[in-house]
Amino acid sequence: MEIFNCNKKIEEVNQMSPLTWAYIGDAVYELYIRKNLVCDTNLKPHKLHIESIKYVKAQAQAELLKSIEKDLTEEELEIVRRGRNTKNHHIAKNASVQDYMYATAFEALVGYLYLTGNEERLKVILSLSNDIL
Repeated sequence: MEIFNCNKKIEEVNQMSPLTWAYIGDAVYELYIRKNLVCDTNLKPHKLHIESIKYVKAQAQAELLKSIEKDLTEEELEIVRRGRNTKNHHIAKNASVQDYMYATAFEALVGYLYLTGNEERLKVILSLSNDIL
């Protein structure tokens, strides 16, 4: 995904809000899921949407993060902690507050890895999610 790189220095990314990391992480993860569904199935668009929701909803992301936490580095755990503890004034419609916090933390991790250009580690994290999904 190099063509989408925003060329931010790690210091600049570290100064961003974890909600900013989660904002881009949400898009990166959803694109990853959509790409896999399109490439691995022959579903029609409506069914693709229904299937993708199973993976990108807050509860699924929270469960995913909890299942891969043991495989994260100390730095990644700190990113997750910051993402989970960031005050978010958005009210989750279809998720518990705890699931929403963990989903935000997962998206923050994905976004952070993406923004810092750590594509290799991002691929590892996403492949771990494949094993769980």
